[in-house]
Amino acid sequence: MTDTLTERLERCYTGIIHDTMRAMGLKDFTLPPALRPLLPGVKLAGPAFTVEGKTGDFDAHETLLGWTGLLSAAKPGHVWVCQPNTEEVALMGELSAETLKNKGVRGCVIDGLSRDTEFMVEMGFQAYFKAYTPRDIVGVWLPKAVDEPIKIGDVWIRPGDYILADRDGVVRIPAEIIEEVLEKSEAAISAENKVRTAILAGTDPQQAYLQFGKF
Repeated sequence: MTDTLTERLERCYTGIIHDTMRAMGLKDFTLPPALRPLLPGVKLAGPAFTVEGKTGDFDAHETLLGWTGLLSAAKPGHVWVCQPNTEEVALMGELSAETLKNKGVRGCVIDGLSRDTEFMVEMGFQAYFKAYTPRDIVGVWLPKAVDEPIKIGDVWIRPGDYILADRDGVVRIPAEIIEEVLEKSEAAISAENKVRTAILAGTDPQQAYLQFGKF
């Protein structure tokens, strides 16, 4: 079921998902626009594997044990979604991305920084993050919660909620309404296609909107 839902979601785009959820009366589902894709034009979709962290003065061995434990816990077919609670260190890099990709993790969304990005581009591992730094987590960062609800911007993300990210940004779809959102979004895409065809054939845009109820 997860694979089918992810495939359907990946055929959508964030704009149509946004419009559908707005029409359903939902709020607080669009992540901050500062999150930008490492691979523009490559969509990222799937259920969320959530991670939250904390900063401090830690033993280097302790931080690396904590980090590798996170990598071990990551779920295939999911999107790694991280609230690091810091913008001082990178929460993704080459070896970690390689490990996650090999496990079947679809990509990551990080409310923070990343490094080793040339390697990540070469391996085709999609990541959304704010900025770059060469500084890593050793001695200064540990996981605080795994597979627990996290908050990025105004958006709460629970484990298993669905993520869709593309060049326009990132949205979260609650797991319990994913099928309803997909059905309505797919219907809206069909209507948009009819509007597009009509406009290309010379129909006035307002007339096309009134005819199909979509623009």
